[in-house]
Amino acid sequence: MSSADANATHSQPSSWPLYRALVGVGIVCGLLIVSVYVLTLPVIARNEAEALQQAVFQVLPGAVSRASFVLTADDNFRRAVEGDDPRRMVHAGYTGDGLLAGVAIEAQGMGYQDVIRILYGYAPQSQAIVGMQVLASKETPGLGDKIEKDLAFLANFRALDVSLGNDEQTLLQPIEAVKSGSKTLPSQIDGITGATISSKAIAAILRASSARWVPLVYRLQGEFAEGGGSDDGQ
Repeated sequence: MSSADANATHSQPSSWPLYRALVGVGIVCGLLIVSVYVLTLPVIARNEAEALQQAVFQVLPGAVSRASFVLTADDNFRRAVEGDDPRRMVHAGYTGDGLLAGVAIEAQGMGYQDVIRILYGYAPQSQAIVGMQVLASKETPGLGDKIEKDLAFLANFRALDVSLGNDEQTLLQPIEAVKSGSKTLPSQIDGITGATISSKAIAAILRASSARWVPLVYRLQGEFAEGGGSDDGQ
């Protein structure tokens, strides 16, 4: 090899410094992301808890205080404590006189875009769903998100029938979505024109959740009444 070729070879820049710099930047960015996540996680959890608390009062008309209960392994309810599984938890709402206004139940299922999380209020005295609020949704803006905003659709949940049969184990009429304007039964949900999939998703979520929770809450409603509300509704 000539001296000129050797000099040209030695003068070519090494890729190692660039690689080392990129790896360093990646590590720093990763640490920053993890740090931000860890620092903000308690804030996010606190905000979600506050939002859920307010939603309880939205879906249970007349409730001014609340108390959370968890379903035990032997299918009874007890007052919830920190660390309980939120998937087995419900929230009782109480009137100013301390009477049970109803029980708020969280449920979720697939929508058109992603998972939809909702909270609905069940009043065992009238055996009806008396309110529904979307907690999280990524449905198409202007179409699917009407499940959160359309007043006519939300009116379906002021007195949606979930009466139990004589066995008190199954619903007389499972919840179903029908074409807008064609509702004939108190257990049906008038769908939204242009957001059929999203409105059917809400019906499917409520159908599955009510089949599980309504018989339990109805049978054990006395436990909620005895528990009384203690959490401030403000």
